[in-house]
Amino acid sequence: MSAYPTSFGKDDLLKCARGELFGPGNAQLPAPPMLMMDRITDISADGGLHGKGHVVAEFDITPELWFFDCHFPGNPIMPGCLGLDGLWQLTGFNLGWRGWQGRGYALGVGEVKLTGMVRPDRKMLTYKVDFTKALQTRRLTMGVADGIVEADGEVIYVVKDMKVALSES
Repeated sequence: MSAYPTSFGKDDLLKCARGELFGPGNAQLPAPPMLMMDRITDISADGGLHGKGHVVAEFDITPELWFFDCHFPGNPIMPGCLGLDGLWQLTGFNLGWRGWQGRGYALGVGEVKLTGMVRPDRKMLTYKVDFTKALQTRRLTMGVADGIVEADGEVIYVVKDMKVALSES
């Protein structure tokens, strides 16, 4: 059982970006504009499809978001890699939420399928991360998870075998 709440607002996420939520040298979210969520609505160490933990988060989409101006002028689309990064961010956040020590970094992903786009007329993305493995040994702290990104309720990204580790060095 985590010592942290099971939901987090924007102020909490910004504290995490500053290194204030899980403590110095531990899991940290990126600061805006690379922070790819506005709130975490649910998180666990034993829930989700596989009973090994999960995270659900939301990101409000507005036409003013920074990436719409540059990707692409006259044809604005959120880069798909930012949706993947949001899933990685949440995977690492879950490891820190468990109280596990170290700074997070992405190790890779097995499969990514992009079946839709995020344009400025979308209202909200929902990220859903389901852990298939979460392990902490003397030498390795790592989470492996599958994820989806929904835009206004429509599944647009499906990701398998994301890997995120925590390292104290």
